[in-house]
Amino acid sequence: MKIKQSKTEVEKEVNEFFEDIKNKTPKEIKKIKRRAMAKNIALKERKKLFCEKCLNPYSGREKVRINKKIKSVSCNNCEKISRWKL
Repeated sequence: MKIKQSKTEVEKEVNEFFEDIKNKTPKEIKKIKRRAMAKNIALKERKKLFCEKCLNPYSGREKVRINKKIKSVSCNNCEKISRWKL
């Protein structure tokens, strides 16, 4: 039988997970993302720490461009370009 966790417990788990995201795998990121969605927890700025397509964490060596108040980050793994307003 699965143990049900409260929203605050899951939120604490999500915060601890994102403190050291550089050493995580896409499978672990997918799990924590699903837990957050199940309890309706917004990831907000933490979504920018990993690729939205392949879920690999950004290492800091990605191609970053800023053009007309839009930041573009190109993933090294899948070449997906993520764009955010500044």
